[in-house]
Amino acid sequence: MKRVITYGTFDLLHYGHINLLRRAKEQGDYLIVALSTDEFNWDEKQKKCYFSYEKRKQLLEAIRYVDLVIPEKGWEQKVPDVKEYHVDTFVMGDDWAGKFDFIQEETDAEVVYLARTPEISTTQIKKDLKLNN
Repeated sequence: MKRVITYGTFDLLHYGHINLLRRAKEQGDYLIVALSTDEFNWDEKQKKCYFSYEKRKQLLEAIRYVDLVIPEKGWEQKVPDVKEYHVDTFVMGDDWAGKFDFIQEETDAEVVYLARTPEISTTQIKKDLKLNN
């Protein structure tokens, strides 16, 4: 079984997220999503989520491409996660291109950057909602 992992906040879930998850799942047989916790988002990323970690986790678990959701509590957990879950492929959006190449050097996992869905992002949704209020 080929295991794949990806990371993200997945707040205001939209079709760009679904495209990423579908394409990540196509890289293997079993997709693990490491979901940023509320604390990690606030303390490290200075991001306030609309939906709580538990709600975002429920949404991800309802998606047929996702096999397991685990908490992402910090930047440094990626290599340990790859090793613990015996991951074959580490997937991120191409907005992170090059930033996680070290994972391939420190583990046996291939690192793949997938193109984002260009016309949609959570940031854009938030901006658009602000304009309409």
